Amino acid sequence: MNELTHYIGGKHVKGQSGRFADVMNPATGEVQAKVPLASSDELAHAVEVAAKAQVAWGATNPQKRARVLMKFVQLLHRDMDKLAEALSREHGKTIPDAKGDVIRGLEVAEFCFGAPHLLKGEFTEGAGPGIDMYSLRQPLGVVAGITPFNFPAMIPMWKFCPAIAAGNAFILKPSERDPSVPLMLAELMTEAGLPDGVLNVVNGDKGAVDAILDHPEIMAIGFVGSTPIAQYIYARGCANGKRVQCFGGAKNHMIIMPDADMDQAVDALIGAGYGAAGERCMAISVAVPVGEKTADLLIEKLAPRVEALKIGPYTDGNDVDFGPLVTKEARARVLGLINSGVDQGAKLVVDGRNFSMQGYEDGYFVGGCLFDNVTRDMDIYQQEIFGPVLSVVRAPTYAEALRYPMEHEYGNGTAIFTRDGDTARDFVSRINIGMVGVNVPIPVPLAYHTFGGWKKSGFGDLNQHGPDGFRFYTRTKTVTARWPSGIKEGAEFVIPTM
Repeated sequence: MNELTHYIGGKHVKGQSGRFADVMNPATGEVQAKVPLASSDELAHAVEVAAKAQVAWGATNPQKRARVLMKFVQLLHRDMDKLAEALSREHGKTIPDAKGDVIRGLEVAEFCFGAPHLLKGEFTEGAGPGIDMYSLRQPLGVVAGITPFNFPAMIPMWKFCPAIAAGNAFILKPSERDPSVPLMLAELMTEAGLPDGVLNVVNGDKGAVDAILDHPEIMAIGFVGSTPIAQYIYARGCANGKRVQCFGGAKNHMIIMPDADMDQAVDALIGAGYGAAGERCMAISVAVPVGEKTADLLIEKLAPRVEALKIGPYTDGNDVDFGPLVTKEARARVLGLINSGVDQGAKLVVDGRNFSMQGYEDGYFVGGCLFDNVTRDMDIYQQEIFGPVLSVVRAPTYAEALRYPMEHEYGNGTAIFTRDGDTARDFVSRINIGMVGVNVPIPVPLAYHTFGGWKKSGFGDLNQHGPDGFRFYTRTKTVTARWPSGIKEGAEFVIPTM
């Protein structure tokens, strides 16, 4: 049995708590490794190591820090196949999807090459007699990231790349379900020239999370996961005086107008709804066709495509559409929600509940499911399913269709498919959702824009990556400086004004 480690001070460190979690192969249902679950003392040791390393790293020229990330990107390309295989083995997603996971993180690392420019402050000469004013963007010190199972490469890099480029030291607490790739990323950062202790990986469960939330030397925390845990981390972290950004659940709607290119819309829904078995916070899980003719045509074209989806383990080749869910518990939850949809009156057009694959009967597979006539009071509409399930909600008019995403508690992503520019502009202007696609199904911004949802999908004032990534992991210091000029005005007892 492979026993994984933590990564502290530039080397692998065995767990000391005596507590472990099983790392499963979701395609077979077999235990493939054990990961240690850190105690609060182990977490505190990692913070101590990070704090010592941060002093010199924070004083390092930002261009030199950026060069470490340049080398890191080269190493990611070199080890792409190795990283993707490890990711697929523990998560279950296909190899092409796993490579996309790595590349989306790599692109954020590339954006961070611009740290010297992004960290520049402002300067005003002659703000007063002999007075100059300027601002500095300085690192916070030791910061942390708590990241989810569904993107074990991308989201850790979204967190630690800007944080480290800005001069911080970082504590990463990845998901205990698929921890190998985060450990591999830390190894590559060391190989790229990052000083020991600047990036540390501490595996754990809620105990490690609480230790991060309560540790006085951790100045900021970034989190991605479910909304209840996001609310918990945000509240407890802020109560402890930390800067916190948390991104939670989603229920992403795609509106299909009568004038939309229906073949394009169906292609979009198949990929965005069923890719990665629906285990994406930006998955489209609700399709809202406008008008009965639009809805009937959508179902007519969607159903055979859903039935034809190729499902299997990542080892079956690059033409597999999606693999298993991540755990047995995740599969049980998804099946329970599908059953509730049937019980509450939705029409299950394509039923993937009984999918089974010879030789992988113990894997956590669920076939693609397609619901029609879903209503807003149903559990499958209200809750994030996080499985290969697409719900079709019929709307008689554009105004009614708009109400569905507007009134839902989640506000991560949404999309509209239409040929009408006026409708698209109205949708973009009015929708209360953080990320919007126009004829684009998964509107995940590129690395040089920021990623973040609204409503119960996001907590905190700043988003992930892009310029906000540097703003979150730095603080501004404003300096007012006067040098002797021979001007003597005496003491001043009134607050300075212009």
